[in-house]
Amino acid sequence: MFKPELTADGSFTFFSEEFQELFHSHQGAKKEAEQKFSQPCHLVQQAQQNSRIQILDICYGLGYNSAAALETIWSVNPHCQIELIALEINADVPTQAIAENLLYLWDNHVIDCLTKLIDQYHYQTENLTATLLIGDARTTIQSLDSRGFLADAIFLDPFSPPKCPQLWTAEFLNLVGRCLKPKGRLATYSCAASVRTALQLAGLNIGPTPGVGRRSPGTVASFDGHKIPPLSQQEQEHLKTRSAIPYRDPLLQDSATEIRERRLKEQDCSFLESSSQWKKRWLVDNNSVK
Repeated sequence: MFKPELTADGSFTFFSEEFQELFHSHQGAKKEAEQKFSQPCHLVQQAQQNSRIQILDICYGLGYNSAAALETIWSVNPHCQIELIALEINADVPTQAIAENLLYLWDNHVIDCLTKLIDQYHYQTENLTATLLIGDARTTIQSLDSRGFLADAIFLDPFSPPKCPQLWTAEFLNLVGRCLKPKGRLATYSCAASVRTALQLAGLNIGPTPGVGRRSPGTVASFDGHKIPPLSQQEQEHLKTRSAIPYRDPLLQDSATEIRERRLKEQDCSFLESSSQWKKRWLVDNNSVK
């Protein structure tokens, strides 16, 4: 069981004992879902222009990112048809979130849809086809890639790279990129140089998003680079340090410890500038660039 923790905007989150991290920022779980994911993916604009939108929610968790997306899209275009595919390893998380009514700040119709999704793992209405895939995202993403699924918006929301490196590797993010449409957008809360490098290796253009509850920005990415804000000089230089060496998981099956150790060995052999030198030069807070 998870203990609900109140955040500043009146929404609740959980704390993971396994990863020793909150699922969301103390500054506002609902706010984070809206401003870190829905807004950078331009869901309002997409709803205005399209009658059908496909979404991939990686690490569904309590369901807030999906809830924010559904509410955003239908508030603009009530008839928009949405296909939502959500990946989650622990079914207990969304199940408990529904049982404790933690989605109460969203529209009742959205709550009803996601409640039935969690109950059945698949739910379909006239304007929603939603599927919840339970299991290691490294495996479930391969099934999506093999069937050619392409999303207009991808939410990338695992626990932090140091705690959950298996979902931030170059190999995993390459598969994630293969599930993004040419004009689609990917959003994540992380600005870690290793993550941004992995996204670039997948062929994506990257830019910052405003920070929500953290000093650091998030990241938005797309293949065409349309309206992707430029990285600052500080961020560009960060990508030339040892911190930018990505996590690697060649067979998509290694443990977090193996992935971390592999990266450490590669960093030890690197001639790139150390992250400590970069931080000292820019007076960067260690907690802002994880």
